[in-house]
Amino acid sequence: MTTELKDGSVTVGPPKSAAGLRTVALSEIVISGLRAHLDRYADDHGEAFVFLGVKGAMPRRSTFTRIWSRALKDVGLSGVHFHGLRHAGNTFALRSGATLREPMNRMGHSTTRAALIYLHTESERDRKIADGMGRLAEEALKNEDQQGSDT
Repeated sequence: MTTELKDGSVTVGPPKSAAGLRTVALSEIVISGLRAHLDRYADDHGEAFVFLGVKGAMPRRSTFTRIWSRALKDVGLSGVHFHGLRHAGNTFALRSGATLREPMNRMGHSTTRAALIYLHTESERDRKIADGMGRLAEEALKNEDQQGSDT
């Protein structure tokens, strides 16, 4: 893990907490994109960095911000912050059926408080939850009626 300090120096070291050191499963679509990126841009050894600057060094925050801004402009987007991808990832994980603990593990959070910062509600999802609860209630009532008619 790299950290850029206020004086501009970059350090390589362990993550902030033990929860930050983890193995995370990736979907095949992410794996294939990552493989293509590594083949094109990364050195071929186990300690190689995934992202490097154009001259082969670790990108600085200012350089990354410039690259991110240019990429957004190229695809016609604005107002999208790189860190927002963590929020999107947690939202997608929950929409796929994950419990709160599972995104915590994926994101490297050791507390629920940290994880909850990244969770967002969606009105569409609220409708699906309400519909699912309604189906469960209907099934329960149907089962109750069937048990009552059996006696």
